[in-house]
Amino acid sequence: MKLSNMRFTGPWAGILLTFCSFGVYAAESHMAQSLKHAEAAAKATDAKAITEHAETAKSHVTIAEEHLKAGATSLDASIEHGKQGHADLAKKSAEEAVTHLKAAQ
Repeated sequence: MKLSNMRFTGPWAGILLTFCSFGVYAAESHMAQSLKHAEAAAKATDAKAITEHAETAKSHVTIAEEHLKAGATSLDASIEHGKQGHADLAKKSAEEAVTHLKAAQ
């Protein structure tokens, strides 16, 4: 990737992550929501309620998985930038990883 592309990609990614993280901090984590709905499904006796809670739990698991994958990708980028001696880029990538990993909790 060209250096000029990286200069523009970093700030835009940071802005995007900032806006995405507002919803994460305002509500329970995806894993907590998933567990809550899975427990509700396990306690429910009505097939419709079980299905609804299980579907909601699965959607939160899927979102958490996406954040974990994005966090791993950001950590890979941080490692690569660190190996190249780009401390600022490595730090930004690590910060993005923290945002994603917190969102996945």
